[in-house]
Amino acid sequence: MDAAYLSALAALTGSAVGGFTSLATTWLSQQGQAKMQQLTQDRVKRETLFAEFIDEASVLYADAFEHTETQLSKLSKISSMISRMRLLASPSVIAHAERVSASIIESYLGPNKTFQDVLDLRKCGALDPLREFSEACREELRRFGG
Repeated sequence: MDAAYLSALAALTGSAVGGFTSLATTWLSQQGQAKMQQLTQDRVKRETLFAEFIDEASVLYADAFEHTETQLSKLSKISSMISRMRLLASPSVIAHAERVSASIIESYLGPNKTFQDVLDLRKCGALDPLREFSEACREELRRFGG
């Protein structure tokens, strides 16, 4: 083979390898960015849902202190949130959310609370039915990117 042909072939091969390497690097980089973006979106969905659940459960729990009856429509929102959690969250978070829901229902079924009752519950640590749920959420969010 002539040296000129060999030189040209080597240059073409080098260009092809360089082009392929550049293409592969770009593709891998974009795949990594897309995966990171998806993980970030999933985390934001979880955070938003968990925060909405905490807000709604807090309102219902306080309402249960003052009322012995509620409209079922008030409980439907929290039930809907638990169902949405089943799409995104771990079984542990779901179990804690279901316990919170049960605690709210039990509070509605119990007698109304006075301010002194609330202070007594606070002293014995029973006033925060969302603590374990919040801790389970924090653990899940830490495990899934952050």
